[in-house]
Amino acid sequence: MSNIIDVKKTVVKFLKENINCYDVTVIKIEKVTDTWTSIAEVYEDDSFLKSMNLPPKQVRLFYMVKMDESLDITSFERLNSFEGMDGTSS
Repeated sequence: MSNIIDVKKTVVKFLKENINCYDVTVIKIEKVTDTWTSIAEVYEDDSFLKSMNLPPKQVRLFYMVKMDESLDITSFERLNSFEGMDGTSS
């Protein structure tokens, strides 16, 4: 059985290994039945500026990572926004 600390560590490790990012902060973890869902705030270089050979600028992005009870990643995706930020709720 997994606990929330193990989930957080798994999410951070997975994102640092699979996307080009500087910092990962897990901002939400939720368990529904046998699936863990987490939201992480990530800072990475702006891909548009990078493609134009302009000086890099870090942008804040959000990723959702889902995993099963044994902490195997089942899916992840970059989100357009995260409604839980700035005091708003869904």
